Amino acid sequence: MLAKINTALNIGLEVHKVEVEVDITRGNLPHFSIVGLPDTSVKEAKERIKSAIRNSGINFPWQRVILVNLAPADLKKEGPIFDLPMAVGVLKAMEYDLATDGAIFVGELALDGRLRHSCGVLPCALFAKEHRFKSIYVPATNAAEAALVSDIQVFPVENLQQIFNHLSGQATILPFVRAPITPSASLGDDDLDMAYIKGQEHAKRALEIAAAGGHNILLSGPPGSGKTLLARTFVTILPKMTDDETLEVTKIYSVAGMLPKERSLIDIRPFRSPHHTSSGVALVGGGRIPRPGEISLAHRGVLFLDELPEFPRSVLESLRQPLEDGVITISRAQANLTFPASFTLVAAQNPCPCGFSTDPEKECQCTSLQVRRYHAKVSGPLLDRIDLQIEVPRLGFSKMADSTDAERSADILLRIEAARNIQLARFGDSSVRLNSKMTSRLVKKYCPLSTEAHELMKTAVERFLLSPRAYFKILKVARTIADLETVPDITPNHIAEALQYRFDSDARRG
Repeated sequence: MLAKINTALNIGLEVHKVEVEVDITRGNLPHFSIVGLPDTSVKEAKERIKSAIRNSGINFPWQRVILVNLAPADLKKEGPIFDLPMAVGVLKAMEYDLATDGAIFVGELALDGRLRHSCGVLPCALFAKEHRFKSIYVPATNAAEAALVSDIQVFPVENLQQIFNHLSGQATILPFVRAPITPSASLGDDDLDMAYIKGQEHAKRALEIAAAGGHNILLSGPPGSGKTLLARTFVTILPKMTDDETLEVTKIYSVAGMLPKERSLIDIRPFRSPHHTSSGVALVGGGRIPRPGEISLAHRGVLFLDELPEFPRSVLESLRQPLEDGVITISRAQANLTFPASFTLVAAQNPCPCGFSTDPEKECQCTSLQVRRYHAKVSGPLLDRIDLQIEVPRLGFSKMADSTDAERSADILLRIEAARNIQLARFGDSSVRLNSKMTSRLVKKYCPLSTEAHELMKTAVERFLLSPRAYFKILKVARTIADLETVPDITPNHIAEALQYRFDSDARRG
């Protein structure tokens, strides 16, 4: 008998329908084969299916020829998520009357018939809804994740015996009912707050602008000046994610297999801090079975690169496309995969190899050649994509001993949310939501300059030899500063403040 079961295949964040065809016939030599471009883990599924069916108390057709076809045959089938649909297909082909119409099945089987936690279930559930399937059967530990998708029944399956009894009408699996989701506490509520950081008002102001407009920022200063603490506290002044952003991020973590089992929803902005020894694949994604890298795991959140010049130059150069486009494209022989990577880059570096070239009290041990080589590790085109570049000086004793409370993150956040609301109203139904994402056409439309501001920009371009990209980024930062002050026009003061945040990197390169 021929049986057909529906399942889904994740290729990156894209999902494709796969039809599992199972044909069981009589033959002189019993055989179980899987065709349709399966990888090794899919080929091995036949052994798991045999043991799972037998250990579930169901007779396996040992004396038959079993052929499983995974269609379409031109797509490489990877991963153990096909175990459950193939097992259900085998049972249905054994002429058991199983109700499988209008359903999608996904999940990995253990040898005793249990269903293991699987990656990429949320995108499969979204696919099932979009293609008007009525239900989806998933491992019980993935049910809360799949239930994030409304208007589709999610059946949590503990083991093969349970789903067999349910599909044959001998028992019933109740659809999973999602409990109300309580918002996660903000990252570091107890330990991180701008109020706890002494001094560094200039850096805090720059971080406020970065958060308001989605601008990338580079912090440069000697060891112990507070660069890392400032970067980690940055997340406390970022607005909460929207529902659409939450779903985007959760999909990425689902495919990466990084969703916490105790919580199926990522509703706080990610903060990723890869070590400088990370490989290019770890940072941008890829691998034999392509998986999201750190830049995609930081989507809608923060990517913090500490000790920026210590990263391999080739790794840093791979950031240029995602910083510009908000996505990363990974080319493979079979296809090109695109992962979202719209993050705010917060980078930190020392001013020189020893770290003390800008310290007023500690003597720098580096030669001028060493300092030049150190700065040359970060290319000009990459620096051009960083809107705010500031110094973070080491604090003196008076600042460290100051007991005056600084402004709290919650108070700063109110200004940032107001500035973002101005941007949402400005861009309307456009795909652009933040000033940092404006195209040159939008910059010309929304960043008109007065005569005085125009002359100031002209002087800056000629003196610092600013690139066109740097010119437009300064205008975007100035637009954000004006939004924070809730004023409609960009003034010379806004331009002057935006210019000082370019640090002096453009002058050095010139």
